[in-house]
Amino acid sequence: MTGPKNANGPKKVMETRGLAVGYGTRTVVADINQEMLKGQLVCLLGPNGSGKTTILRTLARLLAPLKGAIYLDNRLLNDLTSHELARSLAVVLTGHMSPGLVTAFDFVAMGRYPHTGFLGRLSEHDIGKIRESLHLVNATGIADRYFNELSDGEKQKVLVARALAQEPEVIILDEPTVHLDLKHRLELMAILSDFCRKKGITVIISLHDVDLALKLAETVVLVKDGAIMAWGPPDKILNGETVARLYDLDCARFDSQLGTIELINGRHGKTAFVVAGGGTGTPVYRLLAKGGFGIVTGVIHENDIDFYISRSVGATVIGAKPFQDVRDRTRLAAMAALEKADLVIDAGFPVGPANRCNVELLLNALGQGRRILTLREKEEAADLFGPEAEKLIYCKDLQRDIAV
Repeated sequence: MTGPKNANGPKKVMETRGLAVGYGTRTVVADINQEMLKGQLVCLLGPNGSGKTTILRTLARLLAPLKGAIYLDNRLLNDLTSHELARSLAVVLTGHMSPGLVTAFDFVAMGRYPHTGFLGRLSEHDIGKIRESLHLVNATGIADRYFNELSDGEKQKVLVARALAQEPEVIILDEPTVHLDLKHRLELMAILSDFCRKKGITVIISLHDVDLALKLAETVVLVKDGAIMAWGPPDKILNGETVARLYDLDCARFDSQLGTIELINGRHGKTAFVVAGGGTGTPVYRLLAKGGFGIVTGVIHENDIDFYISRSVGATVIGAKPFQDVRDRTRLAAMAALEKADLVIDAGFPVGPANRCNVELLLNALGQGRRILTLREKEEAADLFGPEAEKLIYCKDLQRDIAV
């Protein structure tokens, strides 16, 4: 079965038109009109109960559409025989499986049933495909072990290998990383991304990892309140405002530049002024946020990682344009904010011509008798601040020192 190629790109593998999904007479998500292209990794994101699983189960023909139509290779999904469907589409659903005393190899072999004929005998070609599938998911070493004895991460690999053994055009996975540790979660997502790029398989997956979706998916689908909230390339769709609206976030902020979610500090007690840059402020901001400090930082250039992280944790940021000298009014604003702060921290930022004003800012504060904690070594501080370096408080344990 082959479908027509799009004039401007890869072949359209799956399409929904006016699709509504749900159970019985209850609609969960309606008006789904989307296309999935060959070799795409399409990621569904949304809060629990938003309808991601219902959409995936309907695309897999495990649930009947309440309205509209689904096309696979330009044919109505409901017109395909079970055998035809199994040759084109594989499904990996969430849930623990106990197939009995079956080895991983035999479990993957079950994926060959659309190709083995009535008697289900495995040819040398079939055995080669099973071994290839195990190899592609880095599971060759566990082929002879019983499925029930495998770890969750190993089981997930074998499930994906079974789906791959079907030689489908589309693989649908429902939250496959939910029970996995960090290593196996990242490894599985890298494997799926490789399938798309090297094998031309379209992967449709639901996730809760917004950062992974941003970095690996070609298309994201945001599902909330019975509707598709947004659909498109993750770099255009996923931003702080959209992610906050999708998950009703008021205690954290997503930064699309870095792909991170930072907790917003809403418990302002004392105020700390952090002089940072070049990533030196990032651990300091997080430590202060956990300690309930109000945070002011500057002067930070707007292309600096500290600019994005400080903004994400809810700090007041005194910024400067990238690759430009700091203006006098910006320096004065930083000086005024520092004077009002209860605590001043020198994060140990690298110094260059563009941020030399931060050294002057600290020298001015030392001249006024301000207590300044620094994360620098004494020799480096002496080179930068001269005799004034003797007035600095050198930190070995910032968490302890800010509590004093």
